This record gives sequence, C-alpha cells and structure tokens, in this order.
Amino acid sequence: MTSKKQNNKCRTIRTWLVRALSNRLGFDANWIQNHIADCPKCQRRLAALGKVDLALSIIKSQPLKLDLLMRANTQAVNVLKHSLRHAPKAQRLKTARPEPKLLERCAKYAHPAANVAACITIMLLMKVGIFTSVDKFHTEGRKVVKQYYTTRLGQDLSDEIFSS
Repeated sequence: MTSKKQNNKCRTIRTWLVRALSNRLGFDANWIQNHIADCPKCQRRLAALGKVDLALSIIKSQPLKLDLLMRANTQAVNVLKHSLRHAPKAQRLKTARPEPKLLERCAKYAHPAANVAACITIMLLMKVGIFTSVDKFHTEGRKVVKQYYTTRLGQDLSDEIFSS
C-alpha cells in the first residue's frame, strides 16, 4: 500500500473515531441530554457557562478599554475567600493593566518616521544626483577643452597637457 493511500485511510479512521466519540461523549449524546434535563445542578452550571460564553462573545465584538484587565481581575479577586482577597498578589492583580506591545506603542510615530525617512531619501538622491551631474559636467568640459587644444595645438601637445 502506498504512503498516500495509507495517509488517506488513517485520516478517514481518525475522522470516524472523532465522530463516534463526540456522538457517545459529546453534549449531543442522548444520555447527557437526558441527564441535563433531569439535573437542576447541571442546568445551573450550563446556564452559567452560557453566560460566560455570551459575555466573551460581547467582549470580543466591542473595542476594549485599557482598564478591562484591572476591572476583570478586581471582580475575580472579589469572588475569592477573604484571606486571599487581601493577599499582596491579589492587590497587584487589582491594579494590573495590560502593557501594549512595542509596535502598538510606536504606532503613533509611524507617519512622522516615514516622513523623515522620505526626506532623508530625497536628500540622498539629490546629493548623488548633484555630484553625478557635477562629475559629468567636469568630464564633458575636460573633453571639450582637450578637443579645443587638439584642434589648435595638435594631438601631441594636447595629450601632454591633459595626461596628468
């Protein structure tokens, strides 16, 4: 059996196992649904889990304030027993704020930095262009003057004058 056929067979078996296990052990399994229907404690837990999922989906859909971590930690610490609520680590959690990543902190400088880089690039190009033009002008001027001396004095004297 080739490796490709073996991989396809393995993938098919893994998919079948996942489906079988989720049908037998997942939330959609009949025995779990029957238990939840008859157990008030599990109903409350699942309702609380649903509230957490709803809260998380709302948080993900809205822009977050920087003090969200601090407020969430404060609420979490308030749920702890009294001795843990006043521990030093709990106090640090209550005032914790997220630190923005380096790119987020530097984002406000992106446009000015790009402008400065563009100006420097333009200046460098101008310098290179100017010096290239001056050098070209000098070379062309030298050729013209040499040609003038060649026609007036001859090739030998012209070569001797411009050989240095």
